[in-house]
Amino acid sequence: MEFDANATARRALWIGGGQWAGKSTVAVNLALRHGLTAYLYDRHDARGHDDRRVADRIRRGEPPGGPDPDATWVHTDPARMAAETLASFPRRFEWVLDDLSALVPGRRVVAEGWGLRPELVAPVVESVRQMVVLAPTAEFRAYQITRLPRASVTLAGVSNPERALRNRWARDELVAADAEAQAERLGVRVIQVDGSRDGDQLTALVADHFAAYL
Repeated sequence: MEFDANATARRALWIGGGQWAGKSTVAVNLALRHGLTAYLYDRHDARGHDDRRVADRIRRGEPPGGPDPDATWVHTDPARMAAETLASFPRRFEWVLDDLSALVPGRRVVAEGWGLRPELVAPVVESVRQMVVLAPTAEFRAYQITRLPRASVTLAGVSNPERALRNRWARDELVAADAEAQAERLGVRVIQVDGSRDGDQLTALVADHFAAYL
């Protein structure tokens, strides 16, 4: 049998979008209810992918720990932060595809994460209907910031934690807006998340969108 490195990714169902929009909840619910394999982007990005980032820095002759925290989070404006984050996603997506190439599930994979960008996923899948983007409204984002402990975690090594957090929140909002714009450009469905649906209801809506593949 000839090995196809993108076979699993090509058949996968993809959930992208903004931070704190319920992507992980929906992906796990779909996996448990429909016998899928869930790929949680943040879990990989903070572990195995981080090891790859360190190796990349060493190959380029850069400090393995990355840029100074203040330079990254305090002294860089959110627009530049967002641009740098968006520029990093294609390389990080290569690592996602590599992860998925090692999975040969009996059924489909459902992959979720903010780094799963419409412009990166669309060339891989058989149909853009295999993707959905969850877009939190500004009001729902503000609510999640007050509710979720991980949304307000103090960034390590910064001299001005409050400013670093504000910059991070503003960056994330810009990155989320770009995901929504790219989705609309490519014909990927965007679902606005405003808190009016609970996790089960949001899962049902996404499941209905993916019904032909479940």
